[in-house]
Amino acid sequence: MAIANIKFGTAIVLLLVLPILSLGQNTTLQKCLTIANENNLSVKQAKSALLSSQYNLQAEKQNYLPKVDLLSSYTYLSSPLTVNLQTVKDGIVEGSSRQSVNAANEVFKEVTGSDLSQAAQDRIYNASKNIIGGIYPDYNPSLSKQSYFVAGLGVRQPIFLGNKLDAAGNLAQSLVNSAGINVDLVNKEVDFLIAAQYLRILYLNTLFNKQQLMVNALTKNNTYAQELVKNQILAPYQKSWTNVVLMQAASHFNNIKLAQQNAYIELNKLLGVPLDSAIVITDTLKYAAIEPFKPEGDFWGSNPVYKMAGSKISYAKTAEKISKSFSLPNIFAVGNYNLYQRDLPLLMPDWFIGVELQWTLFNGQTRKRTLAARQLIDEAKLAEENASLGIQVLSTVARNKMKSLQNEVTSLDNARKEAHTTSRLITERMKNQLSSPKDVNDALLIETEIEKGYHTAVFGYFLAAAEYFNSLGKPQQITQYIK
Repeated sequence: MAIANIKFGTAIVLLLVLPILSLGQNTTLQKCLTIANENNLSVKQAKSALLSSQYNLQAEKQNYLPKVDLLSSYTYLSSPLTVNLQTVKDGIVEGSSRQSVNAANEVFKEVTGSDLSQAAQDRIYNASKNIIGGIYPDYNPSLSKQSYFVAGLGVRQPIFLGNKLDAAGNLAQSLVNSAGINVDLVNKEVDFLIAAQYLRILYLNTLFNKQQLMVNALTKNNTYAQELVKNQILAPYQKSWTNVVLMQAASHFNNIKLAQQNAYIELNKLLGVPLDSAIVITDTLKYAAIEPFKPEGDFWGSNPVYKMAGSKISYAKTAEKISKSFSLPNIFAVGNYNLYQRDLPLLMPDWFIGVELQWTLFNGQTRKRTLAARQLIDEAKLAEENASLGIQVLSTVARNKMKSLQNEVTSLDNARKEAHTTSRLITERMKNQLSSPKDVNDALLIETEIEKGYHTAVFGYFLAAAEYFNSLGKPQQITQYIK
């Protein structure tokens, strides 16, 4: 079942990719960038982190809503509750005496139709007070129950939390902004890596074609040397030398093929497609001059690397606001609705509402946290400045590298033309028995090394151009120069 699921998932990925990649057709760099934008795992991870931060922001926006909780408690006391009757003695004696006077007055009024005289009421009041006060308990009785259970619905509505809610919302928003910039940053880095890998494949394709021509030329030279040995014109040891050179060239040719296979596997990983996907790139490196203009103004401001460093300043400032808010009070509107009570010695009302104040008067951590947050702001500003300098250095170095490699490409282009002419002339002289097969081998080897140096310089030139466009935050611009 697990294997079936894996195969099914692979099939889905292929179905998504096949409309863009037609098997057997050459895959352009732009197509590779499009595929990676949808399938690269790093890009997907960054987008997932952005979605997570957006959900978190939505959650923070709900902090102003009241919170309703089901509250219940079971309490077991170490000893039964004791009722302190002495604290309510005066109230009970007074109330009972007044109640006795009222009762006597009501009876007298029912019989005679008039109230008792004030003197009679005073006598009844004093007598009741003396009697009740005399028999009132002089001790505090204990209850028999030691465990109680209550349950209810509690409501807690924030009114003022010392700017904590606003600060928490700002913090969540800054995380969303950072996550969005991170998506652009990851896309930029993936685009640059794909461009570099694509250039590497073009470079290997070029070496592959040149090495194939080299093997063909050395094979012809080896065959020609074999004929000369048969005709006793050439010594056998000179023919053996052509065998050695041919075997070395064939081995190098096979190594290039293996390097191509590895390059395709690494490219597939960057694209986010199965590693055995049949991507075909038949183009080779063709030199085209690129004039790297010197960017003006604060060009690094559009680079996601710089934006990411700047977003940390906003995050640090919000963290400072949060740390300061800990010294401010919190005010809540609270309420409770009683659902159930058992064995409680007091009769609680069905509901109550109130206002709750929470104010931390002393916390040794608050000041230190505020200082740490301020230091974090300074650190973020330095990081932003450092990112700016790094981008400027990368841009300048890439431009200078392009100029240097451009001169090297021109020099090596002239050298390879001369080497090709020399090889052709030596080959023609060998046909007239004016040079040996070894001379041809030496000329071909030198020509191949110069060719390799030329194409390596071209490869380095395009890589420097990709680094330059990457410093501008737009590595995909290299596609305009790779045809």
